[in-house]
Amino acid sequence: MNQDTNAIIRAYLVGQATLTDIVGTQIYCPRLQENATLPALSFFTRGGVDNPHIETLEIPSVQFDCWDDDPIGAREVYRALYNILQGIQNVNVVIGADTYRILSAVEEVKGQDLQDVDIPNYFRVVTFFKIDIQAVPS
Repeated sequence: MNQDTNAIIRAYLVGQATLTDIVGTQIYCPRLQENATLPALSFFTRGGVDNPHIETLEIPSVQFDCWDDDPIGAREVYRALYNILQGIQNVNVVIGADTYRILSAVEEVKGQDLQDVDIPNYFRVVTFFKIDIQAVPS
């Protein structure tokens, strides 16, 4: 079916107060905007698989970059993201007239602390999640 999994994931994330209380509207896909206000979150689908037997099911592997101007703040964004994604099941996401279901989300790689060498004072925690998403028939 080739759904826009990035749009579905973003629609879910912007509705999560635990995350938006920290980053506000600073949730970007596919990457952090230049001179973005921190803290922020960026993400993109880095690959994944489809199920040939269930055409409405997609299983992207998603990279999340949790940003702040200090490593402790970046870790706080990561913890909020982890808490709203890890282990969720059967969550509906509505975009316009279409409904999608996040069947599950599982962290593939624990958060890794990094400092951006090209941009001073930008710290991030990088993590990867496998997210099962299915279109819900109307």
